[in-house]
Amino acid sequence: MPESYLDYVRKPDDERIRMLRDVDPRGHAARAAAIPEVNAVLQEWLGLYRSGPFTGVTSDGERRAGLFGRRDESAPSKEAAAAAVAFLDLLSPEQQEVVSHPINSRVWRAWMNPEIYLQQYGLRLDECSPEIRLAALELMASSLSESGFAKVQQVMRVNDELGRLVLAPQIMNEFSYNVNVFGDPRADDVWGWQVYGHHLALNCFFAGAQMVLTPVFMGAEPTRLDSTRWDASYSLFAPEERLALLLVRSLDAEERERAVLFGKKRDSAMPPDRIHPADELNLAGAFRDNRVIPYEGISLTEVSPDKQRLAMAIAREMLDYLPSGPLTHRMRELESHLADTYFAWIGGTGDDDPFYFRLQSPVVILELDHHAGVFLSNEEPKKFHTHTVIRTPNGNDYGAMLHGPADGPATLDED
Repeated sequence: MPESYLDYVRKPDDERIRMLRDVDPRGHAARAAAIPEVNAVLQEWLGLYRSGPFTGVTSDGERRAGLFGRRDESAPSKEAAAAAVAFLDLLSPEQQEVVSHPINSRVWRAWMNPEIYLQQYGLRLDECSPEIRLAALELMASSLSESGFAKVQQVMRVNDELGRLVLAPQIMNEFSYNVNVFGDPRADDVWGWQVYGHHLALNCFFAGAQMVLTPVFMGAEPTRLDSTRWDASYSLFAPEERLALLLVRSLDAEERERAVLFGKKRDSAMPPDRIHPADELNLAGAFRDNRVIPYEGISLTEVSPDKQRLAMAIAREMLDYLPSGPLTHRMRELESHLADTYFAWIGGTGDDDPFYFRLQSPVVILELDHHAGVFLSNEEPKKFHTHTVIRTPNGNDYGAMLHGPADGPATLDED
């Protein structure tokens, strides 16, 4: 019988739970920063945030040219702009000043996915009125597909359930997320918005009828639960997990030898720096905007068309948050680069085995990783704590290639 997250719920007197009590989000961030191992990670992230201009994730340190340009994708730009204006109109002048940033602002790169309230840019929605919260949800809904918005709401609601489970709803709840707006949706052709917080980060950029919606982070701990609060059952990330297992199990012995980098999620053969204390095996997470991520695994040109179609099904499932027009264009982009698309796997292939996979091409990076417990007590990775990351490499995260100079992306370093 599969393990349940309920087997790993910490007791109220557990030190991890006690440090969340009697403190607001800012106090919790200060407490966390006082722990040397945690502070080391926070300082690493802050150093990355403050360093240099944006150049984008690459596979070899050289940004590949000629991949991105302006086009009509039938993106819901007008609907999103109207929703953004409606959101801004609800704010006081002071709130508008806090939430509004230039299009080339470094704040694009401030997002992070832990519950630790380190990057306090914009408005935190659980500190806003119900009307402002609803308007923020409507902004997200206007920019996402129907299924994508439903998934985002599930992530937010599971975060709420987790906050209640660990007796810290003031730290983690349905609206413990910050929102920012870039550019002027009232007047500009080029503008965007951002939402980030525990287990969720969305960076949405519009250029006319075109949109870029990366980086995206979605995660959950636990991933599957029954909620009496919303009278719903949640099973996050199950479709992409199922498709990924189908693909890796379909590989023959020679193909698997190339695709599977390590047979265990935490493998003794791994180099010591392969597992990050916060990101585990995710390579493209928060603050990794300029990281070099070499291709690993097997090229899709080395597998049969049936297996290529499985890989594309994984991509479509993970990109399903996009509206139909942008999704169609994104999939065409990906399919046009099959020769440079690689699938890599770490971990077991049994139904309950934790694993990591990455699908990487010149135009998209998709990662899914099973983590050890943070608020649950499992010290080894389990499938009920999952992180997913989606990036547009070669300079077009945040739509930077669409509003930067002709020879490269916007620098995203304006303070």
